[in-house]
Formats: sequence, C-alpha cells, structure tokens
Amino acid sequence: MTQDILINWSPQETRVAVVEQGAVQEVHLERTLERGLVGNIYLGKVSRVLPGMQSAFIDIGLDRAAFLHVADLMPNIAAKHAGPRDKPATEAAPGAAARTGQRVLHPDPVLPIERQVFEGQALMVQVLKDPIGTKGARLTAQISIAGRLLVFLPQDNHIGVSQKIPTAQRDALRQRLQALTALSDGSPAGGFILRTNAEDASDDELRDDIAYLRKTWKRIREAATQQPPATLLYEDLSLMQRVLRDLVGAQTQAIRIDSREQFGVLQRFASEFMPDTLPRLQHYSGERPIFDLFGIDEEIVRALSRRVDLKSGGYLVIDQTEALTTVDVNTGGFVGARNFDDTVFRTNLEAAQAIARQLRLRNLGGIVIVDFIDMVRDEHREAVLVEFRKQLARDRVKTMVGGFSQLGLVEMTRKRTRESLAQMLSEPCAACGGRGTVKTARSLCYDILREILREARAFNPREFRVLASPQVVELFLDEESQHLAGLSDFIGKPISLQSEAAMTQEQYDIVLL
Repeated sequence: MTQDILINWSPQETRVAVVEQGAVQEVHLERTLERGLVGNIYLGKVSRVLPGMQSAFIDIGLDRAAFLHVADLMPNIAAKHAGPRDKPATEAAPGAAARTGQRVLHPDPVLPIERQVFEGQALMVQVLKDPIGTKGARLTAQISIAGRLLVFLPQDNHIGVSQKIPTAQRDALRQRLQALTALSDGSPAGGFILRTNAEDASDDELRDDIAYLRKTWKRIREAATQQPPATLLYEDLSLMQRVLRDLVGAQTQAIRIDSREQFGVLQRFASEFMPDTLPRLQHYSGERPIFDLFGIDEEIVRALSRRVDLKSGGYLVIDQTEALTTVDVNTGGFVGARNFDDTVFRTNLEAAQAIARQLRLRNLGGIVIVDFIDMVRDEHREAVLVEFRKQLARDRVKTMVGGFSQLGLVEMTRKRTRESLAQMLSEPCAACGGRGTVKTARSLCYDILREILREARAFNPREFRVLASPQVVELFLDEESQHLAGLSDFIGKPISLQSEAAMTQEQYDIVLL
C-alpha cells in the first residue's frame, strides 16, 4: 500500500503525518523545548577534577559545567594516564549502555579519577541526563549511538542482543549480527547491540543500519579532530531526520515538507546517509497549510476523543488507562440489509479495520482488550479475526493477537514505542483529576458539613467561613439551607458562605475565624 509523508515544521514544533490511501495512519510530534540534550556528543574540556567526589566538571559549552563520574570513564582514558601499579579495567554495566542491559568495559573504580584525567584535557563525552535546576548535565565517556534497529558502541567490540528477546533466539541473532558487522578482513569494528524491534529484521535492514551508524561515528571522529573543545560534535537526530531513517520505505511515494529551510537540511542529510530517499523529497509551497490537504488537524482532534464513528453508523468507544486500553464496538444506528447476524458481522469487520488504524494513529501500546459485538456463527468470528490480523500486519510496531476468549473478548498487545498521542497533547483535567467525572454539588455540600463538624470538635473559633464554587454555595443557600442552619445551631457557631468563581466544583476551603 502506497503512502505519503507530510511534514509540518515551525520553530516551536515539528509534526509528521503518515497518510495511506488518503487516510491518516500515524501522527508524530516533536517540540523544540522538550527535545533536551540526552544523547548529544560533545568535545568537552576538563575544567576541574574533584578527587574527594571521584568526579570531574567538564565544560561542554553550556551555561553550567557538566558532571562526569569516574565510573563513566573508558579504559582507553585510564591507559593513557595509569601507572605500572594501577589495576586493569574490569567489566560492569555503566552509563549509556546500562539501558540496553549489556556489559561493557570500564576502569576499575579503585583507580582514582585524578590518575585518569587532568584539568585542560579534551575529552569526548555524551550526555546521560539533562541539566535540572542548578545541576549541570550528567556525562559519560562511554559513547553509544542509537539507530533504528541497533545501538552502536564504537569503543567496544561486544555483540549483544536485547534481553527482552526470548533466550532461544538470542544466539542465532548474535551470530547473524557478528557476520554482518565483521569487516572484509574478518575482524570486528565496534560493538553492536540488537534492539528489541530488530527481532524480525532482514539482513538488508540490519546492513543499512550498520552502515548508517558507522558513517555517523566517522563524522563524529573527524569533527573531534577539527573542532575546539566545548563543541557539539553530534546531536541526536531530529524528528524529520528520524522520519527518513525509520519511516521511509519502498511504499513511500513522497515526503513533503512545508519549510524551504528545513527542506534543504533534509536534502543534505539524505544525500549523505540515505540517497535513495532524495528523489522523493518535495518542498510544499501551496497556499493552504499542508495539514489541511488531508484534514490532519481534524483527525488529531478526533483521535483525542473516546468515540470513533464508523461509516456504517456503528461506533467505537476507546478508553486508555495506565494498565491497558479497552475498545468497545457498538452497532449504533447501523441496520443490516438482511438480518441481525449480518448487521453484527459487517459492523465487526469495519471495526477491525478502524481499530487497527486507531492503534497506530493514537500510538496505543501495552495490553489492548477489544469487545467486538457478540457473533453466533464461528465462521463470522474467524473472518473478523483474519481481517483484524491482516490490518495489524501493516503496523511497523510489533503486535500479538489472541483468539476470542470465553467471554467473547479479543486480547492483544502492541509494543510501547513512545508516549501515546493523548499523553503528548493533553493532561488530566484539573477539576476531576482525570477520572472523567466530578462529585455532585450536593455530595460536596455534605462533605463540607461533615468537615465543619470535625473542625468544631477540635477547635473553638468565633465563626466558620466556607469558601466554595458558585454551584455549591447556591445549593447551600437554597435546598440545603435547612441542613446548614441545623449544623450551625448544633455547634453553636455561625457559618458564613463565600462564593469563589475560580474554584472547581470539588474544591472548597473552611476558614476558622
């Protein structure tokens, strides 16, 4: 199935939409202020060594010096400055490679940092943690570069496989990777870790990723010899560049971007790393915004709602929770041409296609429970499952689908790759805390009356003043006035009311005067 990729760029945000046969399948977002520095590689300069903390401050050109601990140094650094009595490097799982669960070499922590680095020394480092408040960035000298399928460890020769891949498959994958990464003379060049999403990758896909990573490392090394200290050598790829690396395939017809400046940036990136994509790059200069061509903004708004209407008149209700996502299929106003069984079957077939698309569009991951409308005939259930699996096969993210359970539910999983669209674009409601409902005004009135009674037993103020939302105050002055007056008589203290328009219905305060 052919696809188009649309890129809408602005200084504050980049948005990417993947469109197949006129329908939006995926939406990706990146905001400039949220990118951070993690993964960036700098040629730093040691500004200060702290023997007491076994750490060093490194100038990488930011407002505050960054922080490097002795455990995040590489053995080649220790070798340059170690004396004959110093201990050799030992194995551990430090810094950048710790996220992959692999083991790489680094110096024995017993070897003090003052024997390994010195003030004024130029040192290639990578950011592990962004600066926070008054703290500078956390660094490592153990470089790792992430590709689409692999992680490259240029200072190591280890070949590893993600621990999330089943043990039975790891040895075979490791052997494949060793053969693909070996140089023409048979010797390895750099270490590689195969990521979880590369479990089913072809040899050609792995070769492309290996070539990209090695070329990137070559450019970093060349820049390190030409640039002065405190210089950025490598910045983690932007969303636009990741689109060329990860999303473009044989089925991609065109990649259209609405910024002439960024079009030039993409052209230069593509010509060096992915020349096959160059003919498909296009600068969009139309008068209408590029996302208006396919109604992308309207589709994003619909993707944030619970209800998804189907063309037949049926609809889906999608609820995303922390543990799982549920999808309920309903017939709505759809009436079949022949009988009820036919209506249910056709609605479920259309729902299977829509659910697969919504999972991609909303980037829903983890456990997904689908409640199709109950079907009596086994052949109908099987046909719906076949269609559902067929539609999910178009998803680049790994999915697993089971059959119908005894309760008529379909359980599936979809690998989490990033935050869902709703998590990126929205936040829990300040009034209900994300529950989707709030207590009634009457419930709040009774909560307040109970709270006043508790306060009256503990304290002896002159007066109680209730600050609450207009809805709650209005109810106290009308239907609940007798209960308020009765409590005032019971505790022997006056109770006054003050309406606060800024308060939500569930917010209130009781002031003791």
